[in-house]
Amino acid sequence: MEQEIGKSAKPKAKKEFAQGRLIDTYAAQCEKCHKWRVIDTQDEYEDIRSKMLEDPFHCHKKQATSCEDPADIDYDASRTWVIDKPGVPKTPKGFKRSLVLRKDYSKMDTYYITPTGKKLRSRNEIAAFVEANPEFNNAPLGDFNFTVPKVMEDTLPPDAKLASPIGASSTATSKKTISKQTQD
Repeated sequence: MEQEIGKSAKPKAKKEFAQGRLIDTYAAQCEKCHKWRVIDTQDEYEDIRSKMLEDPFHCHKKQATSCEDPADIDYDASRTWVIDKPGVPKTPKGFKRSLVLRKDYSKMDTYYITPTGKKLRSRNEIAAFVEANPEFNNAPLGDFNFTVPKVMEDTLPPDAKLASPIGASSTATSKKTISKQTQD
């Protein structure tokens, strides 16, 4: 699956994330033909990603699409791509998972936005929020996953200054399973 970094619908406060570093496009790669298909919403993307291991994505799962159709989007360096791990749980209802690319392109950071608009940065903050707000007790703590997608080095802008080498550690995810895409 892919996600693209770019514009956000809500105005951001001064200390919030810089435009151009948020994900704004989602896509999944067909297991059969390997073509990329744009996924319409983050919710639909998370549903596909959470089931990817037991139910791989195929073109026919997107309405009126088949492997015979041209790809919706190409994996290339026209934008920065990030690859998400398959099987990351879907974000609990009412919460939003936010991923932000660091300025140095070294990695992404994961945050959860609560239904009240509060940004949570760790499992401890999530547990404290749920404890203080019992109406959210039905949100399984295990579904808040801070695993970050891998930034694809071959799609970074030429002038990107990395703080540390990307790819020094390996991940189990390949481009054939899930990707997120970011645009500079």
